[in-house]
This record gives sequence, C-alpha cells and structure tokens, in this order.
Amino acid sequence: MSAPENTTRIGYFLGPQGLKGGVKLFVLGEAEQLRELPRVWVEGWGWLKLRRTELTYPGIALFPSTITTREAAADLRGAQVYADDADLPALEEGSYYYHELRELPVWQEGRQIGAVVDVLDMGYQDLLVVSHDLGESQIPLQAPYVVIEDEDGAPTRIVLTEDTPGGLLGEDEIDDEDGQDSED
Repeated sequence: MSAPENTTRIGYFLGPQGLKGGVKLFVLGEAEQLRELPRVWVEGWGWLKLRRTELTYPGIALFPSTITTREAAADLRGAQVYADDADLPALEEGSYYYHELRELPVWQEGRQIGAVVDVLDMGYQDLLVVSHDLGESQIPLQAPYVVIEDEDGAPTRIVLTEDTPGGLLGEDEIDDEDGQDSED
C-alpha cells in the first residue's frame, strides 16, 4: 500500500510513548509544524485520526484515536508516516515542503538540464535528487549555488549558478570514459 497522492512523508514511528497509545515520531523537518495535524496516513494502516499530539524528544508523539494501549502503539514501530499536504501549515517565505520541490525543472547556463525526482533529508543537509541525461545526481539544497526561483510564493524551478562545482552532474565520468583527463 503506497501513500496517497498529495501527501508528504513527515517521518517514521520510533515506538510507544507512555501507556495510552502514544507513538513517538522521528520527524523529517520541524516537529512544531505537526502539532495541529488532524490525521496522518500510516504505512500499512491507512488514515488514522489523531486525538492529540505532544512535543517530545526527538520529535513529537502522536496519539491516534484507534490506538489506546502501549502494545498497539508498539505495532506501529518503523512505519512511515505521511500528512495530507492540505493539513500542513504554511511556511515562511523562501521555505518549501519537499513535495513542492519534486518535479521542478533544474536549469544551468540558460537551459534545462534535468528535474528534481526526490528530496532526501540527511539531517544536517537536504539533498535534491536530480534526474538528467547522465543519470541521477544528489545536489545539496542549501548550497550557495542552488537558487530556488518562485512566483507568488510557489517554487517554479531550480537554477544552478555559475559557481556550481564541475562534476556535480556526472560530467567527469563522461570525460574519464572518453580517455580525457577530467582536469583539462
């Protein structure tokens, strides 16, 4: 069972919180943004209505209405958790949810070179997974050479500036295969 369209993965369940059906969620992002969620979609379980949430270390504890014991909460351990995009709060200007960046075109030197197929949360750094003619590459989202252009607050494309390091998109591999010195 895959997550429904128009949902964003917000984390995964770590295990029980307390005795009455709370489940600790490892959050991809900021836990505070999830405090008002009315429901979540849980891998293998479907939609679960939440009776409450509680900030805790390392994220947030969710209390699904149908989970009322510690044992039932333990059954959710490891399950991926998603939120309906419409239930997520608006972000400050210049910040975007991962789902807003997926499928954006990636431009460099005035031409489209690929598209974002995924965004990975690596803790200290988010990575854009970009599909292009040479395959896929991971590009640090917070790098100074990555610019997100937007219109009316909605992202429209990713632009890699002239400061983008060479080889980031696999160009060096092509040179090596042709017998060329990639440092020329």
